[in-house]
Amino acid sequence: MAFSRADFPEDFLFGVATSAYQIEGHGFGGAGRTHWDDFASVPGNVVRAEHGGRACEHYTRWEEDLDLVRDGGFDSYRFSASWARVMPEGRGGVNAEGLDFYDRLVDGMLARGLNPALTLYHWELPSALQDLGGWRNRDIAGWFADYAEVLLRRIGDRIWSAAPLNEPWCVAWLSHFLGHHAPGLRDIRAAARAMHHVLLAHGSAVEAMRALGMGNLGAVCNFEHVAPADDSEASAAAARRHDAIINRWFVSALFNRQYPAEALEGLEPHLPVGWEKDMDHIGRPLDWFGLNYYTRKLVCAEPGPWPGLREIEGPLARTQMGWEIYPDGLSAILLRVHEGYTRGLPLVVTENGMASADAIRSGKVDDRARIAFLEDHVAAVLRARAEGVPVAGYFVWSLLDNYEWSFGYEKRFGIVHVDFQNLQRTPKASYHALARALAR
Repeated sequence: MAFSRADFPEDFLFGVATSAYQIEGHGFGGAGRTHWDDFASVPGNVVRAEHGGRACEHYTRWEEDLDLVRDGGFDSYRFSASWARVMPEGRGGVNAEGLDFYDRLVDGMLARGLNPALTLYHWELPSALQDLGGWRNRDIAGWFADYAEVLLRRIGDRIWSAAPLNEPWCVAWLSHFLGHHAPGLRDIRAAARAMHHVLLAHGSAVEAMRALGMGNLGAVCNFEHVAPADDSEASAAAARRHDAIINRWFVSALFNRQYPAEALEGLEPHLPVGWEKDMDHIGRPLDWFGLNYYTRKLVCAEPGPWPGLREIEGPLARTQMGWEIYPDGLSAILLRVHEGYTRGLPLVVTENGMASADAIRSGKVDDRARIAFLEDHVAAVLRARAEGVPVAGYFVWSLLDNYEWSFGYEKRFGIVHVDFQNLQRTPKASYHALARALAR
């Protein structure tokens, strides 16, 4: 790697991230059914109809995986808990085996000198709650707060940091308007309700965690660098609409207690009556803010209903996901969020990484493209810091090759290769390069 710890302050944290459904193996340990299990069972939704029933078997191999985090030189492990593993129906009954698992997992992190960075929800909603409307139902804010209290009464005393939800845009827009993720809806009214209720649930979970005496609470949103595809005013307007939906809707609500006008133009008629009264609840004070960044998008106008836009293919090199590699977008977004919203609050790059078609050859995985990707994006973090942005940490996505949602097990983001036949872990060249760069 072209960087080392010496390039950063002593208290800057490096970490690696995963999520529950993508690695644990949801078929183990008494977990309840999720809307991802349902979504994957419908032909055409997921590559080869693959699901997270086995995944990486982290549920039984967690000690080996935490050893990999420690031996990679990381300070912190960002993980998520599964709502359906803790409360199989989403409400009421608690799965003791699930709580025991997260208890062991957190203790295992601490025993290895790792800071446990918890995300309460990374996309697997209990099916029983989806039956009640899921994120379209305002009551989900209360259900989510109850789940937070159950889990964190057990492990909250040992959690270093916590965020309620990962990437609310994916929870709401990608899943309820574009239909690419569970529950697979293409419904603007459902999307608008989900866009609001996911933030309401965030506020309720923060309130529940504060009541338990927890600190170091944050939020995690995904961002793309958005640019017009050409010089026309129509494309510029389309880019502003896309930017409002993916980049500004959530961060503006959290810190400015308002939604951007370009998004309200299409969504306000579908929001619940009295939504304005919820903004103080949504905008509860936070201790840090996390940004997930992967790519840029070029946008042009598209005839048809609002939002009237489409993404076009740009000229830059792409990852296995087809996403353009644009490190300058990370430094630009960090600066923009700092100046326009968080205003001095510590920022953390909570996800950054790339998928590539990695294969084992002679017992090794030479993922030099990932090494270059990580080098360039860490350099972008350093540029943002040089401009006064208080970036306090950087997390690589992901520790393991895993279940990549609608792409099944085809797209490999891990710095550790997983053979999905025998589940053997093989650290890639990027893992070893990071271990050398992060050595103390």
